[in-house]
Amino acid sequence: MKLRNAAAATVAAFALALSMPGTAVAAQGQFHYKYVDDMGRQQSVTLHDPSSGECINLYATGDDDALPGYGPHNDTDSVATVYFDVDCEGDQWHLRPHGKPARDDLEMRSVRFGFPG
Repeated sequence: MKLRNAAAATVAAFALALSMPGTAVAAQGQFHYKYVDDMGRQQSVTLHDPSSGECINLYATGDDDALPGYGPHNDTDSVATVYFDVDCEGDQWHLRPHGKPARDDLEMRSVRFGFPG
């Protein structure tokens, strides 16, 4: 009886593993940017191993009343495309993998990692 239960549990676990989606592809490394908070202070944000292929709206920059983020530094292994507007809309710039930090006058509200389209 115990052998039958163990076999059934093994089969169930295997079926569950097959039904789960694969691991998400991520850009390996870090992406940094700066923004000005409600008190007028400069803050820094780091995205660790961000997802590839999906649009990421940047923290504290998406509200119409908020200033855009600026000064991005792409230290991932993927191209980072930064957009001036949320939802990866508007003007865009491509940042090379493991590139130098961009100037502070490069403003953005969203980013997508992977090959530019």
